[in-house]
Amino acid sequence: MQRKAQAIWRGSLQLGKGEISTLSGALKGVPYTFNTRFSETPGTNPEELIAAAHASCFAMACSAGFSDKGFEPENLEVTANVTLQKLGSAWAVTSSLLQLKAQVAGVPLDQFTSIVEEAKNNCPISKLLNLNIALEAHLEEAPPPRPWAPPPPQ
Repeated sequence: MQRKAQAIWRGSLQLGKGEISTLSGALKGVPYTFNTRFSETPGTNPEELIAAAHASCFAMACSAGFSDKGFEPENLEVTANVTLQKLGSAWAVTSSLLQLKAQVAGVPLDQFTSIVEEAKNNCPISKLLNLNIALEAHLEEAPPPRPWAPPPPQ
């Protein structure tokens, strides 16, 4: 399985402009610039896209891990904070901090910790990044089960 994205850049690093598009159309001509990457100017940048990929991949890996152990996750809220910093004369992505707030009914804390650590270490984007990935995970109280209702007519 392959996924495809394209970036186009026009001009010098500091004055140029770029656009990012994905084959799926989820991103189409999304602009990015030097200032959206290296200052607080609103807009996307490669590190934000890596953070989005890491957060979504980790959420799915956690969901699979809980389901495999017989727990049904009610809600998994993941934030990934990717750090870009200057090391000497070059820029580098140096870390990713995953923050998880999870509602999973009935999971013991030790099993919760084991499942999320496994997901952190083995989700495909974590393996790709292979850098200092930190994790803060909090198991929250799940809401009471919803009463069963038949599916709506189609």
